[in-house]
Amino acid sequence: MIGTVLGSSVPVRQDRDGGDFAISVNVDVALFNVSVTDSKGRHVGGLKASDFRVLENGQAQEIRLFSAENAPATIGLVMDNSGSMRTKRSDVQRAAISFVGASNPADELFLVSFNEKVHMGLPQDLPFTSDIGQFQFALTQTTPGGLTALYDATAFALEHLKTGTRDRKALVVLSDGGDNASRRKLDDLLEISRHSTATVYTIGIYDENDPDRNPRVLRKIADSSGGRSYFPRTLAHMDEVWRDIADEIRSQYTIGFIPIKSSRGGSYRTVKITTTQKGKFLNVTTRDGYFIPEN
Repeated sequence: MIGTVLGSSVPVRQDRDGGDFAISVNVDVALFNVSVTDSKGRHVGGLKASDFRVLENGQAQEIRLFSAENAPATIGLVMDNSGSMRTKRSDVQRAAISFVGASNPADELFLVSFNEKVHMGLPQDLPFTSDIGQFQFALTQTTPGGLTALYDATAFALEHLKTGTRDRKALVVLSDGGDNASRRKLDDLLEISRHSTATVYTIGIYDENDPDRNPRVLRKIADSSGGRSYFPRTLAHMDEVWRDIADEIRSQYTIGFIPIKSSRGGSYRTVKITTTQKGKFLNVTTRDGYFIPEN
């Protein structure tokens, strides 16, 4: 599995303006999922490694791994199943089923549902599935009720993502943003997210008079990973949100580089990825850095 930083002998793939080859080297690789949109918010495909520039702690880095293909991903759905979601559950389930149908058929999927407790939605002996029907069935097997442990559930899902086999990883969190039952604090969750390679998307599901709503928390969770937060006002808008997330995951670029050598384990490296294309407004979205492991 390719993580934020990995050691030992790994394949480093390069795609240089149409030339594909693979080499095996003993390196550490910092890996980033990158989304590119134009001035109208549309996802931009067809870019090459030479169209990107990477700065680590302000120092230019050579791109050693680049993938622009619609590669399969490991994707987790984290669904609020607390009592506050009771009136919205059927609409959320239907939209989530549409999202799964729009994903890559080879994606590894899993479901985490939560109230005051955190539950895996798939059978205990099945950590992931690519069977759309099986996953859609799992979505319908919960009944809302109880309190809300949003932070615990999202942290659990981020840890489970690490066991997936796909380089590209994403998490989609549906909630009103409230939390009244977690053992973890928000800061704990944000720290876990910043250590992960996953892109986290949050979807705020609440009414304007919902006392549990907390859009600020949902924005913080998404921002910590270089992801996006969405706040659909209608069911039709909800469908648009799911399509946009599915499209973004499919159109992401995977960029890897060899970190600057340092003896300081546990430090955080800031990373800025931009496009080198002139005369076009292209917005690049990714996480703002990564941690060097202690070892």
